[in-house]
Amino acid sequence: MTCTTPSARRKAAFGSLLPLLFLCCALPGAQSAPALAAAAPLEPRVRSLVGTLAPDESIDVTVDNLGAWAVGSDPAKLVPYLDGLALRGNYPAAVDRRGNTLTFHLHGTLANRPVWTDLLGAPPGWRKHVRFSVGLQNDTPFATDLAGDNSPFLVIILPWYGVISLCVIVATISIFLWLTLHTNLIRDSGPEPLAGGRKAYNLGKAQIAFWFLLTFISYVAIWLITDEIDTITPGLLALMGISSATALGEVLIDTGKDTKLNAAWQSLTAEKTSLEQGIEALQTQLSALAQPAGAADDAFARNNLNNQLLQKRTRLAELVQAIGQAGPVVQTATEGFFKDILSDGEGYSFHRFQIVMWSIALGGVFVSKVYNNLTMPEFSATLLGLMGMSSGTYIALKVPEKR
Repeated sequence: MTCTTPSARRKAAFGSLLPLLFLCCALPGAQSAPALAAAAPLEPRVRSLVGTLAPDESIDVTVDNLGAWAVGSDPAKLVPYLDGLALRGNYPAAVDRRGNTLTFHLHGTLANRPVWTDLLGAPPGWRKHVRFSVGLQNDTPFATDLAGDNSPFLVIILPWYGVISLCVIVATISIFLWLTLHTNLIRDSGPEPLAGGRKAYNLGKAQIAFWFLLTFISYVAIWLITDEIDTITPGLLALMGISSATALGEVLIDTGKDTKLNAAWQSLTAEKTSLEQGIEALQTQLSALAQPAGAADDAFARNNLNNQLLQKRTRLAELVQAIGQAGPVVQTATEGFFKDILSDGEGYSFHRFQIVMWSIALGGVFVSKVYNNLTMPEFSATLLGLMGMSSGTYIALKVPEKR
């Protein structure tokens, strides 16, 4: 038996392990820790954005390592993130994996409407800085270079569209004001005042003009910012219908009063003319009877004619007084816009005051909703009922008003 020392046995064991270690190192999957770390996929990162960041515009977004990330994920499901808010449903219109580029056409959907409202509502100006990235809509957005000082501008109003729309709005308001001051656009109907000056302003016409201007300007502003055209709500239609019905009811009542007053005046005038002719005829007959040698019959006829003449003169005096009080409908001259719409023939009236104040209050709510939410307000049935009652009260109390 050959004797070996412990040292010799350890050398022999190590030598037998060398082939096994060499084989393990030669296997494809056997790599060192640094090599494994170097082969790990890099995270995608948003580098740049080309295009106008605004609703209904297209942008090209460069994302580093997009191709490598797309090996295990679907880039067609990526959406833009603005200030950390995902534009849900706004998927890429094109994906270039080799060029690491995504093309988005920014548009509004039912899912991302609240996000656009939050981004565009209460605008501080024509544009504002936003942090931009992309990512899966139910995940965390990618890291991005488009933040902080490098944040792109979100264009709230495109300059050329803004200038054109502003010119349209200013022109509309200017034309309205000119027509208001120089024509009968929102003044009472009927003839011009005999004493000179312009006719008084009409409350019903002023109210419908108020809601028209608010709706027109708001519609243009919402379209300008969101590119939406179907923004008129049923509640707004109902409110404008109430205003139109108020103006129509007021015109019908005033026209009825004018017709009645003019008919009565014409009837009195015709009777006055007839009496004057009758008096002239009686006086002619009396002059004929005044000839000499009158008989007893002539005295009786003269007495009868004098009685008829007295009666006609008495009735004529009554008619003259009645015609002076009635007279044809004569419009009063304006005493200023607010005094005209708040007062009637007897002075200031509460039913006019309350409809003016409710219109101003709802107009303030209207403007606030449009500015902050970029939507036409949807007035509730309760508010519409309140406005309807206010208008109904005004129309009902309009009947006994003096013209």
